[in-house]
Amino acid sequence: MKREVIGVSACLLGHNCKYNGKHNLNPNVIDHIRGKEVVLVCPEVLGGLGTPRIPSEIQSDGKVLNRIGEDVSEAFIKGSILAFSKLEEADCKQVILKDGSPSCGYKTIYDGTFSNRKIKGMGIAAKYLSKHGIEIIDLNT
Repeated sequence: MKREVIGVSACLLGHNCKYNGKHNLNPNVIDHIRGKEVVLVCPEVLGGLGTPRIPSEIQSDGKVLNRIGEDVSEAFIKGSILAFSKLEEADCKQVILKDGSPSCGYKTIYDGTFSNRKIKGMGIAAKYLSKHGIEIIDLNT
């Protein structure tokens, strides 16, 4: 019998891949994935951004800029494509993402002003994965 495969934002399982070099370890995610095959993804790292890195936010025009004004959109797009490829290769149909992230946010993202305000919206990878048939599981992460 084939085990269920699930994708997970690497930061939610304690990998230090957040922009600030830390993680978002989440016990609810750990409980949910027990007994499943897990595919870890961090689209920002897959896209070539280092850890730690300058925080980035999606702008009103859809570009992703970091706090010092550099356009890092291409890294976010590349990371989204590579994350999808990784999930697809593992025959993974579901993923648990870190909400709020400019990559993985699936309900909210920061508003692009670097003022710590969140708005409704999807991150670059969340939108790409969803568009390509990967179901995003909401565990209130």
